[in-house]
Amino acid sequence: MKTTGNIAIACGIAAVGAILIGKNRAKHETSVHTHIDTARTFNRSSALLALSVLADSAMEHYRGSFDNPAMYTPLVVSALSLLAGLHGGRDHDPQRHRVRDSVYVGAALAGVAGTAFHLYNITKRPGRWSWHNLFYAAPIGAPMALLLSGALGAVAERLRDEPRHEPRLFGMPAGQSLALLTSAGLVGTLGEVALLHFRGSFQNPAMYAPIVIPPIASALLVNTAIGAPRPRWFTRLWLRMTTALGFIGVGFHARGIARNQGGWRNWSQNLFNGPPLPAPPSFSALALAGLAALRLRETER
Repeated sequence: MKTTGNIAIACGIAAVGAILIGKNRAKHETSVHTHIDTARTFNRSSALLALSVLADSAMEHYRGSFDNPAMYTPLVVSALSLLAGLHGGRDHDPQRHRVRDSVYVGAALAGVAGTAFHLYNITKRPGRWSWHNLFYAAPIGAPMALLLSGALGAVAERLRDEPRHEPRLFGMPAGQSLALLTSAGLVGTLGEVALLHFRGSFQNPAMYAPIVIPPIASALLVNTAIGAPRPRWFTRLWLRMTTALGFIGVGFHARGIARNQGGWRNWSQNLFNGPPLPAPPSFSALALAGLAALRLRETER
């Protein structure tokens, strides 16, 4: 009887051990999956930002008659970044892709150079740093979207190179650093939107939405980064609302174009004069990246 009892106890301990090992293995596999899935989501977010830049720069530089040959650069670079993002979004390989990484670094550098060109464009105009020039000269925020596209993609490639278990970036847990990066991107995108909606005198109350919702999403991501890893349902809900905001904004901008003289029948003129269609999805791209960072942060210890 005693021997039977010992055997039963041993079997029980073995069963508990097997369950614990299974749970640890499942947790490890979940962590591995989250690590790769986060990188792929950042690739997709980079692609969405690149698409926005490609459409916007094609329209605006066409309106400027490509007066400077350098105006073709963002079209080529954003197209390459878009292709790299689409490829990376389907790639399950845990290793960095050298060609994609080179494209992303080039996009980030082109974004920095474009910002310098746009700043120079403002300073050479009469009045320089006047409201009129900030409203109607080359937009400062546009090249920054290309910089963000390159940055998100480059970070995705570096995340793939990290150990599958508890990856780190910039000297901190990957989820933490990615949450901070996405938060900064949301704040940077906000500046251009605030300027253009101020130019439009906030004539529609909905124009306040992109001034209010993304900053709260940014603050929630900072709180996620500095706080202890734990489920954050409200942050996830707010980021999903921010994602929807970008796509809903396209509808509002399309309505704004339709209200111009001739509406969509006069699309060749109103696309340039109305609110920019490619701009709002920038918030969606960054919010999707924020959701991926949040998911990774919740698996960290």
